[in-house]
Amino acid sequence: MKIYILAEKEGWITDVLEKEWIEGNKDLYTTNYQEADIIWVLSDYIIRRLPLALLMRKKVITTIHHMVPNKMTPNLINHYKYLDKVTNLFQTNNDICKEMLSKYVTKPIIKRQLWINTEDWYPINDKEKLREEFNLPKDKYLIGSFQKDTEGASIANKTYLPKLEKGPDQFINIIKKLGTEKNNIEIVLTGFGRQYIIRELNKLGIKYYYFNMIPVKNINKLYQCLDLYVVASRYEGGPRSIIECAANKTPIISTNVGIAPDILAPESIFNMDQILDCENSKKISSNIAIAYNNAMKYKIPECFKEFNEIFDMV
Repeated sequence: MKIYILAEKEGWITDVLEKEWIEGNKDLYTTNYQEADIIWVLSDYIIRRLPLALLMRKKVITTIHHMVPNKMTPNLINHYKYLDKVTNLFQTNNDICKEMLSKYVTKPIIKRQLWINTEDWYPINDKEKLREEFNLPKDKYLIGSFQKDTEGASIANKTYLPKLEKGPDQFINIIKKLGTEKNNIEIVLTGFGRQYIIRELNKLGIKYYYFNMIPVKNINKLYQCLDLYVVASRYEGGPRSIIECAANKTPIISTNVGIAPDILAPESIFNMDQILDCENSKKISSNIAIAYNNAMKYKIPECFKEFNEIFDMV
């Protein structure tokens, strides 16, 4: 059996997943889609780069990472109809996306968790030294957010609109609330598209540290400088930050999105009403041990065996 992967070369998570899978499954991979038995569409939005006739005669597995209800335009609905036409089996890594996808496609959908590379994401356990390395204060309560928060089109015209599915407005509300409880909160940001949160933090007068595009090894270190990582998203496919935090034992809490129910302890998952309520917010805690143990179920190379079972299902 030979598998060809269709993934966008844009430095996104699909490229990382493609590289890691190929390195661990060289005997299954082919660079020639004509000789492939299975086409694995890892980046569904570029599906039309492959000829329809080819897709119709091959076995096709399509990964859907996440869906956002209010972005289901007629064009996007037609896109899913096309995917349904050429796909034999859909794969997603979370139940929320699986349920949403079932409203738009007729082919079988299987949930399979994606893996974590423990050579990149691992505990270091020396917060003081790490903070010194990044010139971060040792006496502040550092909260992290490493996810894009600003709509791309609004960056060009400098209106900096929030990417609502990522919940940056909710993140800011959480920071406001925590700021009333603690007087030493500061924020650590990484990645691109952070203009909305930066603007809002400036309005609030809350100090932040912004590390734009940094190597993976430094992101792993930066996670472990934190006292808390907060996922405030409304919709997610992962986010990868959940399993990354779990793997390097960074305290994390999250809204009930994406893979959160599969990785985090119930007490680490919150809704906005709960976290903004002083009494109920005390029940929210980051259970590092449970998150770590759950993440280790999906480490490379063990996870590949379970994941690769989907190729025998088409």
